[in-house]
This record gives sequence, structure tokens and C-alpha cells, in this order.
Amino acid sequence: MNGQNRDNITPGVEVNIVLKQDQRSGKLTRGVVKDILTKSSNHPHGIKVRLQSGEVGRVKEILSSQSQTD
Repeated sequence: MNGQNRDNITPGVEVNIVLKQDQRSGKLTRGVVKDILTKSSNHPHGIKVRLQSGEVGRVKEILSSQSQTD
């Protein structure tokens, strides 16, 4: 799944993001979502998130979805 829709991303999901300094190279960083920073429901460059490691970037790929029973 791509990371352009906010509905697809929840805290605890494993994702690949591109950091601001890596946008030119396209280098991806893997991590687990801690916070969702984008307020809109979708974004053409990817939803901005903070990983549990503290890194901030835009989601390019969603690797694993965490099932939640809310």
C-alpha cells in the first residue's frame, strides 16, 4: 500500500518513509509509526509521520498493517 491516505496509517504500523534530507536520493528509512503529523485525509507526497525512533518523514510504503479492534 502507498502512504498517501491517512486512513491506511495508524500508530504501530511498520512503514518505509523518506526523510527530508533524503528526498533527492529517495533513500527509504524503515520504522514503526508513533505519531501521524499530517492533518488532511490524503497528501500527494505521502502522509507525514514520526517514527518511534524520533525520525520524521513522509510515508512511501506501508509494510505491515496492524489489526485494531476499536
